[in-house]
Amino acid sequence: MIKIFLSVRNRLAITKKCIYALKTHSRIPHQIFVYNNNTTYLLEEHFKYFYKVFAKGFISQATFSSEDATFNAFSKASTSNFFGKQHELDPKKDSYDFLVMLDNDIIVTPDWDLNLLKAWKHVKKTNLNNVKVIGQLPGGIKGAKTEVKIDEKITGRIGKLGGSGLWSVRPNFFQDVGFLQLHLLVGHHKQHDQQYWQLLDRSSQGKPYIMGIDQKLGIHCGMQAGSVCNTLTRNRINKNKEKLINFEAAEEKISSMDFDTFYESIYNNKQLLKNW
Repeated sequence: MIKIFLSVRNRLAITKKCIYALKTHSRIPHQIFVYNNNTTYLLEEHFKYFYKVFAKGFISQATFSSEDATFNAFSKASTSNFFGKQHELDPKKDSYDFLVMLDNDIIVTPDWDLNLLKAWKHVKKTNLNNVKVIGQLPGGIKGAKTEVKIDEKITGRIGKLGGSGLWSVRPNFFQDVGFLQLHLLVGHHKQHDQQYWQLLDRSSQGKPYIMGIDQKLGIHCGMQAGSVCNTLTRNRINKNKEKLINFEAAEEKISSMDFDTFYESIYNNKQLLKNW
């Protein structure tokens, strides 16, 4: 069993594709915890959609939060803390295979979770205790010089940094690595990753802490759906910045495609496959 933290803000069309991919391409039983943060565009449609998938049992939780509820800090950082605190209250918290932190513009590939499970089993078997996170290559990982052969098909490299669009972590991650200091993120729309890099470096005692495997686990579709974090950061002083993250054209285009058509379009996009 795995737990998945899914961070959402606007971009309903890509969120639907993201959750559909999780339900279609996953092989290991899982629980999806959705944190819908500060959504302002198509809000009623968001509630209707999450009612539908909740009623069908596709997700375990859907939490809607406002800027007040996330303390006016970067909402992904606030709600990843919330998810971590909630996980720590779970009587079965140590029994999960791993936890996943996932952005809603990531479309997972078939058997993504089985490949991660193989990697985690290898890490545990070989006592690579400094590895706190497993993702994919290149994934923003730097200095990944240490090569690890996981099986005949999968090779990993261990380095530092890495983007948290798709991170898998140990069930004791929040005890071992810690929680983000939200007072440092008030008024920001980024820096979740940067704070965690510091915590990861400390918990691994300066050793490389993230493994990327050479299997495409998820396809990052920020180019198609629009980037909330980048848009808000670039337009911080713009009074109309909330409207800039509606991404109406992208919403309409992605909504117009069924999942198979959309997945084929991104899977055959070499730039997407190469960039992240």
